[in-house]
Amino acid sequence: QVQLVESGGGLVQPGASLTLSCATSGRTLSDLDMGWFRQAPGKEREFVAVSRRNRNSPNYASSVKGRFTISRDNAKNTAHLQMNSLKPEDTAVYYCAATTSNLILSSTSQANQYNYWGQGTQVTVSS
Repeated sequence: QVQLVESGGGLVQPGASLTLSCATSGRTLSDLDMGWFRQAPGKEREFVAVSRRNRNSPNYASSVKGRFTISRDNAKNTAHLQMNSLKPEDTAVYYCAATTSNLILSSTSQANQYNYWGQGTQVTVSS
């Protein structure tokens, strides 16, 4: 069983940066494809970014590309989401997700492809 624990959320002003972390246990990070999703109030959960274990190039939603960076520290079994130039529309609960399956590119944005989920961490961008 894989457990995921997010941390690093908070309240920041527009234009600020924030880094989220997702600590994994139960399986080593190198055995997992890792994704980040977010859900704003009244909206469906949406894909943010993915890092596949066998691919050097991560993938991002168009709304965050160029501002967010996903990374993984396999030695510490922790994934990160560096968020720069934050906007009010980035306000949401952010979830990390993992799967032991090797995702194909076209499926990485689908929440139902991930077996394990963290509890979520709130990010609020407001002046």
